[in-house]
Amino acid sequence: MGTVCNDTHGDFILRGFSDKPYLEKILFGVILVFYCLTLAGNTIIIFVSLKEPKLQIPMYFFLSNLSLLDICFTSSCVPQMLVNLRSPKKTITYSGCATQLYIFLWLGATECVLLVVMAVDRYVAVCHPLRYVTVMHPKVCLQLAVLAWGSGLIQSLIQSTATLRLPFCSQRVVDNIVCEVPALIQLSSADTTYNEVQMSIASVILLVLPLAIILSSYGAIVKSVLKIKSPAGQKKAFGTCTSHLLVVSLFYGTVTGVYLQPKTHYAHEQGKFLTLFYTVITPTLNPLIYTLKNKEVKEAVIRLWWKTWISQR
Repeated sequence: MGTVCNDTHGDFILRGFSDKPYLEKILFGVILVFYCLTLAGNTIIIFVSLKEPKLQIPMYFFLSNLSLLDICFTSSCVPQMLVNLRSPKKTITYSGCATQLYIFLWLGATECVLLVVMAVDRYVAVCHPLRYVTVMHPKVCLQLAVLAWGSGLIQSLIQSTATLRLPFCSQRVVDNIVCEVPALIQLSSADTTYNEVQMSIASVILLVLPLAIILSSYGAIVKSVLKIKSPAGQKKAFGTCTSHLLVVSLFYGTVTGVYLQPKTHYAHEQGKFLTLFYTVITPTLNPLIYTLKNKEVKEAVIRLWWKTWISQR
């Protein structure tokens, strides 16, 4: 016999850090600042990539996609997060939670695939430089971007729909800061074996497999770079890859901690902070990493700023 619920579409309560009122006040200010920096930093990356002719190459096309994704990703959850940090109720409607879940999972899955695409781009650029222009043709780049966004959407439609079909009954307190699959599965009063198996399979396909491809790509890149006799050539080759590798480490390091961690109270509490990190901190750091570590981006930002300042005089 299945579990019968009288109200399957009632409001949810996002508990978040409500047991730590002192922390909520601090987090509100920190998250607000980081959200503004995310919007500003990623908008600058997109604008510079579109306006600067030297940056209209595959690497920066994918970087622009990542920046757009980060803006949408944080905007899907941070505004609601800020409202709940200031409100004693901390409620979110069923439709609001469902919308957040679909968008959040779509963009998160898309980033997993997009980071693989960016790693492949660096692999071709370093290991097969003579074939780079042919292999990473603009049409191919567009197709790879569509693949990333499309595969993320399909994953979200499958897993979010399966999660929202679960009965929640009277248990409507989500012990998280966002409506996320692991927290909602844990909340359900029904047998969630199918959903847990589905999440495990999705984690392997979208986390473990992509990470293996990325690491393999960079393993090949390191071997290829070490064959370069010129120290300057080695430095330049490594310089084009370190930013992306750092971004990959930040994203995968936190996301795998949420989706592949064991089900213990400590792990769940730790998961809240990991979710906070990859939804708020990482999208802010991405444009800073690419700007500070990349000479071309820094020079392009300075040139555009100078042109804008001159034109307004």
